[in-house]
Amino acid sequence: MTRSKLAQLRELSVVVADTGDYDAIKRLRPVDCTTNPTLVRKALDLPVYAGLIERELQWGRAQAGDRAQVAKAVVDRLTIGVGAMLAELVPGRVSTEVDADQAHDTAATIAKARQFIAMYAAAGVPRDKVLIKIAATWAGVEATRVLQAEGIDCNLTLIFNPTQALACSEAGAFLISPFVGRILDWYVAHGQAPASIDEDPGVRFVRGVYAEFKRRGSPTVVMGASFRSTAQIEALAGCDRLTISPDLLEKLDADLGELPRRLVPAAAEAVDVTPIDQARFDADMAADPMATEKLATGIDAFAKDLQALRQRIADELA
Repeated sequence: MTRSKLAQLRELSVVVADTGDYDAIKRLRPVDCTTNPTLVRKALDLPVYAGLIERELQWGRAQAGDRAQVAKAVVDRLTIGVGAMLAELVPGRVSTEVDADQAHDTAATIAKARQFIAMYAAAGVPRDKVLIKIAATWAGVEATRVLQAEGIDCNLTLIFNPTQALACSEAGAFLISPFVGRILDWYVAHGQAPASIDEDPGVRFVRGVYAEFKRRGSPTVVMGASFRSTAQIEALAGCDRLTISPDLLEKLDADLGELPRRLVPAAAEAVDVTPIDQARFDADMAADPMATEKLATGIDAFAKDLQALRQRIADELA
């Protein structure tokens, strides 16, 4: 029987849904899913979350004190509420993003991660169903080192540079999310469009990171993210995990062509490496204008979405 490329992909990689759309996740059956302020903002307009939103707004209206601080608390409660609902749908994990406006503050990142894990536990969601999503700054790497030691699994996001990826692995990150499409976007914007999918700089980056992690025997999961086309996804078939938007999942589900494995893990080698410190991290990032720009703009975009979500809730509380 002819099978879709999505069905074939599920046998090669763990498929993750890059959405907070409850109905899409229910229909497409990913193993994991993710949530962040951008996705929570979109979720607020979905009927399935109406009861949750009204309940949390009522809680917020009953609180005394500064409205902005109450709005922040409501946003946190909504984030965990949406995540808890999604956790019931997927057999795997829900990635939940800590505040992007604290991406360069190790202590604040650790505190928010612990808070979210406690809130999930209170909602009946155990920590082994959650990944704490952290921007891969040096502060984020240091926070990950602490959190992973406490048994809080982390998803380091906005990965654009090999040293950045390896630093996350050395910190014990459960998972990293290299951003395929955003890397391609930067090169295209600078007049360097690839001639083929195998020359796509985002695809090549993920393939390189995957190969190096396997060579080192690193247990850190490589999850390709930020796809612009099904061709990019197909070029990374076999990667540990792939987080894919609903529209691209639908396209893969409708395509009945053959999907060959493109990434195959090699045997681990005995590798003598010097651990990455902050000086090397900073130097290698500074020497990579694409990674520097994309990390900064990615954090800024997430922070603006978080602020917009808080403002929307503040307006609702008025």
